[in-house]
Amino acid sequence: MISDITVEASLRNNTGSAESRRLRRVGLMPATIYGDKKDPLSVIVNAKEITRILRSESGHNTIFNLQTPGHDATTVRIKDWQIHPISGKLMHADFYRISLTEKQNVNVPVELVGEAAGTKIGGGILEHNLRELSVECLAADIPEHISVDVSNLQLGEHISVKDISVPEGLRVLNNPDQVVASVLAPREETVSEPLAEPEVIKKGKEEK
Repeated sequence: MISDITVEASLRNNTGSAESRRLRRVGLMPATIYGDKKDPLSVIVNAKEITRILRSESGHNTIFNLQTPGHDATTVRIKDWQIHPISGKLMHADFYRISLTEKQNVNVPVELVGEAAGTKIGGGILEHNLRELSVECLAADIPEHISVDVSNLQLGEHISVKDISVPEGLRVLNNPDQVVASVLAPREETVSEPLAEPEVIKKGKEEK
């Protein structure tokens, strides 16, 4: 999804772990711009701005402008990112240059809509098997998500990729037979039988 967001970036001249830690202490982080048959570029960006984009509804599929000194604004999206395992803070990101005239391969979230009939009548369990669809489209056509209506899904039935209607301009790259959602039979509870008490054999005096 194309946004009107512009993120200011500065060129990164110093590298290394110590420099990266220094940047993070002041709310900045290292990042790399690559793609579109151009040389990679190391930059510094505000970590909070990139975190805000990742947490938006379109997430990493958000297409925005990255402005660096001495360069024209570059249209990018977040291709990869690194999160600190303990603090949960963003540590690094890779930005991929986007051509607005060439088709892109992106993963789009799948959103299940409605309450499956098999869960209401048959007591089944709705299983969300495929949470993202891989699609090919122009940058302007990237949707925030793809909705799949599961209202008519009965117990034991499923919806495959080939059953999904996608917006015009999108070509789905997944296997057509891949299951997107299914309604499973309720799991039977197993009742464990109490263990039988061991038989106590009393040994009497031997008869003479």
